[in-house]
Amino acid sequence: MQNRYSIRPLFAWAAFALLTLAAYWPGLHGGFLFDDFANLPALGATGPIDTWPTFWRYITSGTADPTGRPLTLLTFLLDANDWPANPFPFKRTSLILHLFNGALLYVLLAKLGQSLVVETRRYQTAALFGAALWLLHPLLVSTTLYIVQREAMLPATCVMAGLLIWLHGRNQLFRGNIRGGLIWSVIGLGGFTLLGILAKANGALLPFYALLIEVIVLKPRHALPSGQAILAHRGVMWILGVVPAATILAYLTRIAVLGMLHGDNMGIRPWSTAQRLLTEPRILLDYLSLLWVPRAFSSGLFNDQYVASTSLLHPATTLPAIIAILIMIGVAWRLRKHYPAWSLAILFYFAGQLLESTSIGLELYFEHRNYVPALLMFWPLGLWLADTRTLSLLKRGLMIVLPLGLAVMTHASTEVWGNVHAQALVWADINPNSARAQTNAAQNQMQTGHPFDAARRLENLLIAQPDQVQLAFSLIGAHCMTGGITSGDIAAARTAMRGSANTGSLFANWFDRTLPVAATGECPGLTLAVLLDLINDGLHNPKLADSGRQQDFLYMRGRIALAQHQPDEALADYLRALDLQIRPGFALEVAAILGSAGYPTQGLQLLDHYQQVKSHAMPPDFGMPMVHEWVLTRQDYWPHELTHLRATLSEQAEEHTTPDGQSPVDIPHRSDNTPRH
Repeated sequence: MQNRYSIRPLFAWAAFALLTLAAYWPGLHGGFLFDDFANLPALGATGPIDTWPTFWRYITSGTADPTGRPLTLLTFLLDANDWPANPFPFKRTSLILHLFNGALLYVLLAKLGQSLVVETRRYQTAALFGAALWLLHPLLVSTTLYIVQREAMLPATCVMAGLLIWLHGRNQLFRGNIRGGLIWSVIGLGGFTLLGILAKANGALLPFYALLIEVIVLKPRHALPSGQAILAHRGVMWILGVVPAATILAYLTRIAVLGMLHGDNMGIRPWSTAQRLLTEPRILLDYLSLLWVPRAFSSGLFNDQYVASTSLLHPATTLPAIIAILIMIGVAWRLRKHYPAWSLAILFYFAGQLLESTSIGLELYFEHRNYVPALLMFWPLGLWLADTRTLSLLKRGLMIVLPLGLAVMTHASTEVWGNVHAQALVWADINPNSARAQTNAAQNQMQTGHPFDAARRLENLLIAQPDQVQLAFSLIGAHCMTGGITSGDIAAARTAMRGSANTGSLFANWFDRTLPVAATGECPGLTLAVLLDLINDGLHNPKLADSGRQQDFLYMRGRIALAQHQPDEALADYLRALDLQIRPGFALEVAAILGSAGYPTQGLQLLDHYQQVKSHAMPPDFGMPMVHEWVLTRQDYWPHELTHLRATLSEQAEEHTTPDGQSPVDIPHRSDNTPRH
């Protein structure tokens, strides 16, 4: 009988895996999206990754989190070693990882069910059902098929593997194997917490999960015998559980207190720390509603329209949401002895949201933040359905209908993810007030030959959101395709530039596309003077006064000067930009641009200036950027690049070539994480 019960779940799991594969298959044919373009080009930033030097430059190039998330970067090498690349292998690998995570979840839930002293058939069925619902849930599509969010999937792998290894170590201690139990426990809690952090910072929450499992499920039912075993276990739990968890709570509290005391707006964010803390309970309830009342189509990647709470009563749902969250946490803790599965699932969920849904100044809302927190969400339901002693027919029916229903919704969602045009329009319909969603849809309409539709879409929202630069700039692009821009378009763009809190890389990317159009006069009304006015508006916008944005604007102003054949003016702008943030990558890039434009003498002057000021170069940020700088130093990377570029510029200057007769100077690969603009 035991063997039969152990074999049946394997066949059932294979069926669910095939169902998941079928549900996700249409989405594998989609393209890259948004942050994919900000992160994946690192695969070719210093050339194809086909040697150890390029490998080490790539694997240390990450800037997200202090760690740079090198484990995530490493997995991208499974799919490509250069850029541009094909999106299909990336999405395929992410789907394989999702299936693997589902298998790990089944094993983890089975172990937890076994710890609750549930009969074999019931805990196996409950684990299978809980893992299947998680695996097939449509809310997780935006994590699995959004390539860059592999960084949210890998912590799930590390968390579950770490918990399973820790449970094995605890079991060894229970049996009296002190040395083996201690080793496995340290590897599980310590080693896999570290691995999780190397994928993304929220891997650091593994100790919280272990503490909850220990207190709610294990300690009341499987207390360790006294003596060395319990001392070893307590030591592991304190050093690798309580201390890290307390440190994270103290860090989050410090950010919250300092933010509220200083009344900051979290840098580029339009809301304060206090407003974020008031808003997140509403968002958590939204997440929970999406988990328990799933739908095929949600807001997806566009949530910039979400209204932040400004007080306990604005919006009116703020205070009720806070009370509801506190009640759920309190009730879950109070009922932990009588309903351990429900208690653990609820507290596990809120623990999983600690880093991304509290005081750290991230964007307010993203669906991928539910990938790890929701791991245990459907397990209690599975335990109830697996107990077929009552309502047998209903429960058996639900165990068939619920996974199939989720699979149908997920398939509908992935069909949209696999069609870039349909995806843009669906998200725009779902998020009518999202500037990002409407801009994305408009750009897609322009690419498919419907600029009039794009213009109408943008005009409607720009009236309500005049400070949204993405709307104003995209409207210029649409009108360029329909005959030219008007003075009203220019005025709207300048208004947006003067009031924008953050242009990010948006204006720089738009400028790259638009500068050639303005230089050749292809779009009536769009001139280099218009672009220069927009740049100057950005330079005088106090909300864009940080050195990075100012450097971007000066860089672009220099490019306009080159387009107007004014090399000395361009050099002056480039020198000012370099002095704002002295970095070798930026110096090499602008010197090479000057050479490519036919002005090698100015390029050499810029390199000379860099040599004079490089001792004041910006130190690398703490963490992986410091490691990256050490790698570059060991490889003698920058001196080699500088010597090569100087020799090329000197040769070009000696030949006295003209812009029309010269060979362009290759722009060197950058490796100092400097924004291009």
